[in-house]
Amino acid sequence: MTKAEKAGPMTTEEVLSVFRSAGAILEGHFILTSGLRSPVFLQKARVFMHADKTERLCRALADRIRVEVKGGIDYVVGPAVGGLIPAYETSRHLGVPAIWVEREQGVFRLRRFEIEKGARIVVVEDIVTTGLSIRETIECLKALGAEVLAAACIIDRSAGKTDVGVPLIALAEYEVPAYPADQLPPELAAIPPVKPGSRNI
Repeated sequence: MTKAEKAGPMTTEEVLSVFRSAGAILEGHFILTSGLRSPVFLQKARVFMHADKTERLCRALADRIRVEVKGGIDYVVGPAVGGLIPAYETSRHLGVPAIWVEREQGVFRLRRFEIEKGARIVVVEDIVTTGLSIRETIECLKALGAEVLAAACIIDRSAGKTDVGVPLIALAEYEVPAYPADQLPPELAAIPPVKPGSRNI
């Protein structure tokens, strides 16, 4: 760890530099998990395959959560699949258990765990574009009587525009263009699309 890393919170440029060092900022024509199209895809799996890079990002995210969330946290919850690794690693730095929701017939359920009513929870996701996975996770947890204090992510692609219904703590804000499929700019429409996300698996 350098002196610069110790000096204060990670900047967006430092976060993107971790992604670049892992070859995780891809250019082309991508169908995002949200269904929107983009010329840039953040392939976080290429970051999460490196424990040291993941630890650096999630330690910084945990530090940010500690500053912004007042009072105790009982659980960190990640939406599967994308939220599993960052939720686990962030929970390690916060010193609380990590659990996850997963889709059952298309709906998020807390299948493997029980939580007590009133449990204080922070949802941790990898990348936020529309915030749908976080909103669906919050809906599932509230139905179980949990108190969702905040959501957190490594990168907010909407640069603060997405409303997930609770405070969203982003380690980095990185606005990348995203378009509905029927409103593509000509240069993007000319490239065959690929779909690297995990929503439909």
